[in-house]
Amino acid sequence: MRAAVLQRSGLDGIAIRDDVSTVDVSDVLVRVRVRAAGVCHSDLSAATGRLGLTPPVVLGHEAAGEVSAIGSDVDGFEVGDRVMVSWVPQCGECASCRRGQPELCGYSARPEYRRPRFVVDGEPVAAQAGCGAFAEEIVVTRHNLVPLPDGVPFEIGALVSCGVTTGVGAVRNTAALAAGSSAVVIGCGGVGMAIVQAARAAGAAAVLAVDPVAAKRELALELGATDVAEPAGLAAAVASVTGGEGFDVAFEAVGVPETIRSAYDATRRGGTTVVVGVGAADAVVPFTARELYASGRRLVGSVFGSSDVRRDYPRVIESWRAGDLRLEKLISDRIGLADLPEALAALRAGSALRSVVVF
Repeated sequence: MRAAVLQRSGLDGIAIRDDVSTVDVSDVLVRVRVRAAGVCHSDLSAATGRLGLTPPVVLGHEAAGEVSAIGSDVDGFEVGDRVMVSWVPQCGECASCRRGQPELCGYSARPEYRRPRFVVDGEPVAAQAGCGAFAEEIVVTRHNLVPLPDGVPFEIGALVSCGVTTGVGAVRNTAALAAGSSAVVIGCGGVGMAIVQAARAAGAAAVLAVDPVAAKRELALELGATDVAEPAGLAAAVASVTGGEGFDVAFEAVGVPETIRSAYDATRRGGTTVVVGVGAADAVVPFTARELYASGRRLVGSVFGSSDVRRDYPRVIESWRAGDLRLEKLISDRIGLADLPEALAALRAGSALRSVVVF
């Protein structure tokens, strides 16, 4: 079968191969025929070495498709079921799941979860985030799967499986944004656009969207932002929108020290800064001990939108059906697997929002 294999770090290290196979399905494993896979900025980070993956690895983590085979210990799913694939397994049994933080599920650290999922040239090959979504078929655990309702397009299911739920969850779960609040969103990629829409749907009085790309700022206005700014104009926008006080909640959706620092500085005293972007392990954000104490601000990380996928995937889909989330607007184009390297390059250049690989 065809799959996108990262053979060495860098976009020129991606090979679209047609001789890849999956491992056999056993115990809790499920084989899924991928129908759509979103091209996320995390995939770009994985391909370029920012996430520290060791090639070879099959790329991709945001997918929807149909169950094609199940292991002996799988219940709740049957061959032919339509499913969304969560890159975070949620087992319901570990300490994090029991305390109501399934986004931090410890199942992914277990040796059996980390076993390779593909075979290339007779050798076992790992899957990005335990998924490897840029393949015609993938093997995941039953803990990674959530039913996709009939009538929901696979490409919408793919978006919901990661980027959209991450952004919406940051608003609803991590920040618990209240009606009448003010919010700033720094970084208007797919996740940032989901944050913009969720903030307006939550009743935010002001939503400032910040991005260097003019087309993204225009789309943010269309999707619910009340104001937009280039990064260089953020300080002036804070003054004009909030009277200089700062925003109740600042969402950072880039994952680099400069934008995290900017989000913190744009937050009012006593407000909340939510870090949603995936940063590099060696990236350091400068804060002084005094400012962390004296400002009274909350600085919190949002892993996968603090989401419980069995609860939040259906809620996000209902918001899409109700028109509160215009998810089709997040799709820049629909591509074949062979076009993946170019789609990642466009994502890096800022000329694409979210490509979807359609199988």
